Order: sequence, then C-alpha cells, then structure tokens
Amino acid sequence: MKNISKPLNLHGIAPAGGRLRINLLALPAVVLLAGCGKPSAGRAAAGHELPFAQVRTQTVEAKPVASFEEVVGTVRAKLRATVEAKISGRIIDLPVVLGQKVKAGELVARIDAPEIKARLDQAEASLQQAERDSKRACTLFNQQAATRADYEAANSRYEIAKGVVAEARAIMGFVDIVAPFDGVVTRKWVDIGDQATPGKPLLEIEDPSKLRLEADVPEAIASKIHPDARMTIRTEQSTGDISGIVAEIAPSADPDSRTFRVKLDVPASPELRLGQFARLVVPVGEHTSVHVPASAVVQRGQMEIVFVDENQHAWLRLVKTGRRLKEETEILSGLDSQDSVVVNDPHQLVDGQPLQEK
Repeated sequence: MKNISKPLNLHGIAPAGGRLRINLLALPAVVLLAGCGKPSAGRAAAGHELPFAQVRTQTVEAKPVASFEEVVGTVRAKLRATVEAKISGRIIDLPVVLGQKVKAGELVARIDAPEIKARLDQAEASLQQAERDSKRACTLFNQQAATRADYEAANSRYEIAKGVVAEARAIMGFVDIVAPFDGVVTRKWVDIGDQATPGKPLLEIEDPSKLRLEADVPEAIASKIHPDARMTIRTEQSTGDISGIVAEIAPSADPDSRTFRVKLDVPASPELRLGQFARLVVPVGEHTSVHVPASAVVQRGQMEIVFVDENQHAWLRLVKTGRRLKEETEILSGLDSQDSVVVNDPHQLVDGQPLQEK
C-alpha cells in the first residue's frame, strides 16, 4: 500500500489522514516573536554595571533673598571742564594731544590776537603820558602855579589810564589758554589754524582720579534710592562688585523718559574707565527662591543640569538658573524645596548611577 502524502494547507496542518508538517516559512516569525518576548540579559544588567559614586549632597531650601533691578549708567569724571576761548583769534599753538596728562596752569592753546596787543601798547603809552602829566600838575600845585582842579583832573586821568592798562593786560592774558586743573585731555574740537571765538569749545579735560556713575533711574524705583546710600555697581570688565555712594538725585523727572538722573561717587579703579558702560544695582524688595551651591550646576552645551539624590541614585534634572550670589546660584525652575542635590563632581555622574554618601 502506497503512502501518498497530501499537501499542507496554509496553516501548516495536513488534511485529515495526513501527517503534521511545519511550514518552514513561519519559523522566522516564531523566532522573532520569541526574541521580543523579554529583554536581553546584557541590557537588563546594564544599570547594575554602573559603579557607586562617592558624593556629598545638600538639601535644597527656599530662602528669602533681596530683589534687584539693574539700571544702565555711564562712568564719567566727577571733575570735568570744557575749555573755551574768551577772545576771537586764530589758534597758533596747540601743544596737547588726546589722552595727554596736563597740570593746572599748563598751556593748552595759544591764540594770535594782534589787535589786543596793539590796544595794550596804546593803553601803556597813554598811561605813561598820564603819569607825566600827573607829576607835572603835582609840582605846579605845590608851587602854587596850578589850581587844585587842574591837579585833581591830571591825577584822575592818570588813575583812569592805569585802569585801561589793567583791562588790556587782562584781555591779553586770554591769549594763552591754560588747564584749569590736573587732568587728561579727553576731547579736541580744534587744531592749529582754526578760528577761535568766545563760547566755542576747544578742548575737554577730565580728572580720572575721581569718578562718578550717572544713571537715569525709572520713576517706579527711584524712591528706593536715597542720598548718601551705598549702592552696588557692576561692569563687564570687573571681577567683582564695586561700591559707590549716592551724591546727587535729580529733584524732578525728565518729562520725556520719566527718569530721574542719579549720580554716585565711585573710587578710582583700574577696572573703570571714563565713558565706560556700567549697571547700577537698585534693591527693590524681597522674594523667596531656591539656591544651590554653584558647584552643583553642570553646563552641558546649552543645558544646565543638576543631579538629585533619590533612593540613593543620581537622577538628572534640567534647571533654569538665575543670578549668582557669591558661592550660590539661584534656581528659577527644575528643583523643589527639600530636594537633595549632589554638590561635588556632578559632571562625572550618569543618570541613574547609584550613590554613596561620603
């Protein structure tokens, strides 16, 4: 009797009376499903392969801190002057350059004014003639050869001539322009050959040994500033805060900007230069915020990270930081009060790594 096998159906099962045969095409699918049924042993053990990290942690607490507003200001010299001419004439000498240090009374410009020199010569000649007339009248009066009226008239002409000479010499003194105080030439408007006229600025001189910060404070916080108060000033170049004392506060606001001009006396420092941009820190109140040691914050690219200790494992938290106050950093979001953060070498941790407290 022949054994006649019948073809398998689509489900891998022979018709009645036939043998059971496995459809080989279905095997890969079975193996694939078996492989997806449970994780591989290597991946399951990956978390247990991380070594324990010896760390120090600190509990986060919300603390009341002062709130501040920063106002833009400019560093200027407390003592500065714009040097102008008092007479008209052509500039024939300008022995200073920008940045040059000058002493009080030192020549900074000279004006050629021949008409003033001629007026002085004329006044001195008139004075000599008036002096001779006065002496002659005095002699005649003593000899009773002249009346008292003639003597007094000659004496008056002499006194008037002395006044004219004094005036001419004073005007002649305006030919030489000198520095009003010790300082530095910070600006020049003219050069040799230019025409000088009364009221036209020639130079600007500033004293860099005494500085002042000038800031326009908005009216909303102007009431927080008081005369003689010590306030904080910050610059991009300075490594720390600089202290200044409020010297002047404008009694009225600018009608256009609604700001009050505030001036602070600032000690001279190598980190401060004339015309420099600076910020005035104005205390405006108090608020509660979370702070962590600066060492707890890790910078990875554009992200700021803190590792939190939960059940003796380090878990990564993305945070947003605010101001840095001494050795602490303000956390605006990402942490809650009573969280325990890793404060030493957090950059060496991996998310989920087991921890041991030092």
